[in-house]
Amino acid sequence: MSSNQTSGETSSALDQSAESLGMGGSLAPEKDAEAYRKRMARRQDVQRQRVSERNIEKGLVLVFTGHGKGKTTASLGLALRTLGHGHNVAVVQFIKGGWEPGEAKALKIFGEALSWHALGEGFTWETQDRERDRQLVQAAWETSLAYLSDPNQKLVVLDEVNVALKLGYLELDQVLRGLEERPELTHVALTGRGAPDGLIQRADLVTEMSLIKHPFREQGVKAQQGIEF
Repeated sequence: MSSNQTSGETSSALDQSAESLGMGGSLAPEKDAEAYRKRMARRQDVQRQRVSERNIEKGLVLVFTGHGKGKTTASLGLALRTLGHGHNVAVVQFIKGGWEPGEAKALKIFGEALSWHALGEGFTWETQDRERDRQLVQAAWETSLAYLSDPNQKLVVLDEVNVALKLGYLELDQVLRGLEERPELTHVALTGRGAPDGLIQRADLVTEMSLIKHPFREQGVKAQQGIEF
């Protein structure tokens, strides 16, 4: 048995122990304080072991997809976190364009550490020109490639690139090849509904936002500053 197999099996056992011990609080079955303290002490020990065994550092491919709200918001949260640590971030927006969202205005405080490009001209029902949309997406992808291969960038956000793929304006192979051009420790976040299976398989982290309720649909609430843009 290889050391990687042994490590993986140990990690799996620790993960199971953590799940069995639970989060604590009212979810724990213990009624008295001392029994509860012992459970949480065991949980703490397991968590410390889990953290100590995860010692790999690498550039990650993170995909935020699904029909629910929050995909771009999640990626820009990563951008803010990365900028806060003093690293460079590039944001390339596909499809979107023609307006400056609140995040772009707020993040200007980081100056040259942030590169922001909104390279679309709006949604398909606004542009009404497939060939023009395709050209803009391809141009945005060329811009993306320059940042993906740049060792000075810690995080590259490809906002709505999944939609560009879904619409057929980009080929999956193009994107997968571009991801391989990254330096070893550069992260990339790809957002938009309809992420293709090939991208999901390549990703290190995939989060699917589920649509449970939305005020636009159920209540007729318009897009508002700070919520949608």
